[in-house]
Amino acid sequence: MACFPAPEEEEAVGSKHEATSPRVPGQTRTSAARALTQEELDRLGSERALVSGFKQLKLEKEAQKNWDLFYKRNTTNFFKDRHWTTREFEELKGCRQFESQRLVLLEAGCGVGNCIFPLLEDDLNIFVYACDFSPRAVEFVKKNPLYCPERCCAFQCDLTKDDLRENVPEGSVDVITLIFVLSAIHPDKMKLALQNISRVLKPEGIVLFRDYGLYDHAMLRFKDGSKLGENFYVRQDGTRSYFFSKEILAELFKEAGLQPVANDYVLRETVNKKEGLCVPRVFLQSKFSRTDPSQSS
Repeated sequence: MACFPAPEEEEAVGSKHEATSPRVPGQTRTSAARALTQEELDRLGSERALVSGFKQLKLEKEAQKNWDLFYKRNTTNFFKDRHWTTREFEELKGCRQFESQRLVLLEAGCGVGNCIFPLLEDDLNIFVYACDFSPRAVEFVKKNPLYCPERCCAFQCDLTKDDLRENVPEGSVDVITLIFVLSAIHPDKMKLALQNISRVLKPEGIVLFRDYGLYDHAMLRFKDGSKLGENFYVRQDGTRSYFFSKEILAELFKEAGLQPVANDYVLRETVNKKEGLCVPRVFLQSKFSRTDPSQSS
């Protein structure tokens, strides 16, 4: 396996583009999926062969190992810090009932802490639970100079089978961030992960979601032999990525007892200076609550 994704898959990992501020010129939000060119339609239409069942079972069995190897090879240098989250998700600042209230956050799929540490620096009145599939990633979080047990609790967790309530009190979390995480989980197990996180969310709590959207450039660049299923692909390093439609995402959250507050595609263009290309990026940015959307602030 290559230490880094091959160039044609580089954007699928999301390190160089999704970590920058989404509020950039040329970005639009829309309820409709991106329209494909005829060439793109032909390319997707030609994808018929799926990775063998044997290899798919092997990838599922070795999913944790592959992510652990990813962090072993790349340590803390692959993803940029996500300083954009408070700009895109005002709930990280504005959902307190009173000014001195301590906000309790769960970062589901924390990686090496690229989201949580900017938040801890920016907001002194916040407590963060942080979990990740990879034990190595969790160790990187704990070794960060900004890690403080009084303000952060990091632990390893497989969201599809490990009960979060063993580390996070039931119904105690104000905000859950699920950022470029659900796409790495097998589609058959996504519902289990969402049911798991919903158990620790307060009745008025909210889930903030951002992930790969349908027809993102990364999806269209996967080569033959990478397709695992509908909108589901494997990278060269064995990690996997799913590309969401807003309808499928809404249905997944609904089955977990969470209702949409916002659910939109984010369309933008990214310039690949190395290859001299301007490529379309598609993300899905959404908010889900345990309350009726009409009652949400």
